[in-house]
Amino acid sequence: MTPERSVPAVPTATYRLQLQPEFPFGAAGAVVPYLASLGVSHLHLSPVLEAVPGSTHGYDVVDHARVREELGGEEGLRALSRTAREHGLGLVLDIVPNHMAMAPRHNRALWEVLREGPKSPYARWFDIDWEAQDGQVLLPVLGHPLSTEIGQLEVDGNLLRYYDHVFPLREGTEELPLPQLLDAQWYRPVWWRLARTELNYRRFFSISELIGVRVEDPEVFEATHAKILQLLHEGVVDGLRVDHPDGLSDPDGYLRRLHEATGGRWTVVEKILADGEHLPASWPVAGTTGYDALRHIDGLFVDPAGAGELLGQYRRFAAPQTDRGGDWAATVRRAAYKVLTHELAAEVDRLTRVASRLCATSPEPELRDRAPWALRTALQELLVRLEVYRPYASGDASRIVTEEAAAEARAAFVVPEEAGAVDAVRDLVLGRYGDGPAQVEFRTRFAQTSSALRAKSVEDTAFYRYVPLLSATEVGGDPGSPAVSPDDFHAYCARVQRDWPVSGTVASTHDTKRSADVRAALAVLTECPQRWADVLAEVTRTGDGVPDAQLAWAAWQTVFGLGPAEPERVQEALLKHVREAGLYTSWTEQEPPYEEAVAAFVAAGPCGAPGEHVTAFRSALEPHIRANVLGTALVQLTMPGVPDVYQGTESEYRALVDPDNRRPVRFPPEDPGDKGAVTGAALRLRARRPEAFGDAATYTPLAAEGAAAGHCAAFVRSGEVLTAVTRLSLRLTEAGGWRDTLLPLPPGRWADVLDPEREFTGHTRVADLFDRLPVALLERAG
Repeated sequence: MTPERSVPAVPTATYRLQLQPEFPFGAAGAVVPYLASLGVSHLHLSPVLEAVPGSTHGYDVVDHARVREELGGEEGLRALSRTAREHGLGLVLDIVPNHMAMAPRHNRALWEVLREGPKSPYARWFDIDWEAQDGQVLLPVLGHPLSTEIGQLEVDGNLLRYYDHVFPLREGTEELPLPQLLDAQWYRPVWWRLARTELNYRRFFSISELIGVRVEDPEVFEATHAKILQLLHEGVVDGLRVDHPDGLSDPDGYLRRLHEATGGRWTVVEKILADGEHLPASWPVAGTTGYDALRHIDGLFVDPAGAGELLGQYRRFAAPQTDRGGDWAATVRRAAYKVLTHELAAEVDRLTRVASRLCATSPEPELRDRAPWALRTALQELLVRLEVYRPYASGDASRIVTEEAAAEARAAFVVPEEAGAVDAVRDLVLGRYGDGPAQVEFRTRFAQTSSALRAKSVEDTAFYRYVPLLSATEVGGDPGSPAVSPDDFHAYCARVQRDWPVSGTVASTHDTKRSADVRAALAVLTECPQRWADVLAEVTRTGDGVPDAQLAWAAWQTVFGLGPAEPERVQEALLKHVREAGLYTSWTEQEPPYEEAVAAFVAAGPCGAPGEHVTAFRSALEPHIRANVLGTALVQLTMPGVPDVYQGTESEYRALVDPDNRRPVRFPPEDPGDKGAVTGAALRLRARRPEAFGDAATYTPLAAEGAAAGHCAAFVRSGEVLTAVTRLSLRLTEAGGWRDTLLPLPPGRWADVLDPEREFTGHTRVADLFDRLPVALLERAG
């Protein structure tokens, strides 16, 4: 038997695998030898605990005490761990503390709550407002109003059935007539559309199928984390990725408790940081999962001037209304108002009730005489002005809920005295009225609502309305300012190396709306906005069959970024696009005529004969797309932090929004190509020289000299490894190429990691450095 090789406590690089019934632990084990040869140190597994049967992602957990049987069960996971260790690899698990599946027939804890109500020992598990809906948990499962569907509800012994749904009956109610039986339960099945305004349990964003879990309760934490902690302490698992901590009641407290329970294992959190926002320094984690890195990497390959020109072309082509896709900030603001009054109306109702009750019973004169409508208005006006996901107990909330925002919010009131509700709400958010239970509950609900609002209004709405550059509409991105200068990129990397040196970095994930290679292609459009406009004029000159110009612009960019692909993939992604945008159709108010027009347009245009013009244009730009693809990959793999390689992305990988990006991949890839060579070389170098990249490493920017210096981005890690990439290569070519541009290397001899026989010293001509590839990875040779 092959002896186990030591696994580093902190990963040098991780490789994300999307487990599902079609790709269980056994299949993952079969690819371990290949992944070990690639150079990663750990496998990063999607959630492994028991989930809804058939789930392709695993975030809909139903039982925290069991490893998912459809993946091979606990023995399958342990076998995968043994196989990984035999090849020197560890395991990092994705865990889901915020929510469970609202699937009573599979979720035993939830089943007991529905059967026994608030007296159930499991009632403390779930974030349910028992004061609302007359003490019944509202279940939005009926396809139509109850009057229409009541005939489909059947009593079967001590069960209530509705098609595939099964619910427990409260003891002693089995013999009641159906209307009285329904009234006697601890839950109430209702028309699914009522979820928007009537729901009385916390959800994951606006997804009613996922119910919030109260992990802030020590007993709930222990019950929901026992299996994960067992696997950690027994050496089956080595590290954790924490899904969506922003949804928790107390992220600060949760992460402290998790840190203590794991003994300080390497843990990263899926925390989206707005531009200029920093991870709370008090959090005992290694850092984020890496969306902040993604934004900076992508921005490095965006031409700032060209992005502005592209925006102008988009506005001329699509003529979007200012707050419906024409201006980024205005589009976000309008989307936020809509989300608060529609998808999150129930959450706002609950928050308003908490505020009203607190104000009505407060001894503070400033809080009294506040009408519920005024508090609701104040809450909405402050929430839509938040530019980050949420305030934290460990942070300074006044920097998030600013006086400037309060001043703008007051303008929503006609009567100045009523505008005082804004000050009352802001002071409550800032904790100026103490830390009693009601005050804490208010701050908690405000923070949780703000994180759901930001995700829904920005990622799930505005990103699909404001589309001048699709590659900028990425998780954690800032479409209003998509470019990042080399100086800003270097400053970001220096901060990461100083403050969070083993934080995660990503370029593609299971949640990215487009894979890194698709985004890299789209970034080239910022270098040729007029040529892009000319191509669109050519393919859309008749104007026939275009349902709306914003969609058309996005559709043409989609096929440019993706390249030749099955039309079904494009159709599915664009149908999701228009429903998320919510301008002419949506998930809950579908407009079949519009959606049919979109499908016909996509089939006849982007996926039809006119699409060949875009394909030809893409082919003409292929050298510049290649430069961005390779540059993105190499920067992510060698910048400060621990890189996560998403499955299949070690070679060229073009994918759109989920579920397209969760399709099975081939191991190993058929043709790894240049990207495969660069990725493998960087990963194996990290494994061989971990000290050059770890927490004690250094990061030093390296500036080129000469006419084309701005097109070379370079840095040195710990004086031992040098990365250099080409940026804005189309502009570079148009300006005459590298000419006599030099890169002054640090003292010594530097060998090309991809071709060790090539060595460089001193002031090196950049043209020589990049004569084979538009990127270079060098290692000190002496």
